[in-house]
Amino acid sequence: MQGLGWLAAIIVGALAGWVAEKIMKTDHSLLVNIALGIVGALLLNWLLLAVLGSTLGGWIGQLIVGIIGACILIALGRLVRGRA
Repeated sequence: MQGLGWLAAIIVGALAGWVAEKIMKTDHSLLVNIALGIVGALLLNWLLLAVLGSTLGGWIGQLIVGIIGACILIALGRLVRGRA
């Protein structure tokens, strides 16, 4: 997560994972939510930087990026397991 410290990344990641969990109607643990939020934000930040050359900044921007990235990861997980 660009521009956030580790503690802030964990907090924003947990919140992003939880919101994505509610949007995608799944049920995960706190640790999975944190991982989904952080990895989702890293994935979408990388994509945004590759395509647009920039990403959203600050806590709110990274929360939005984390939510969208976590939703993408949940959808990909469903596709891999065949439960789309």
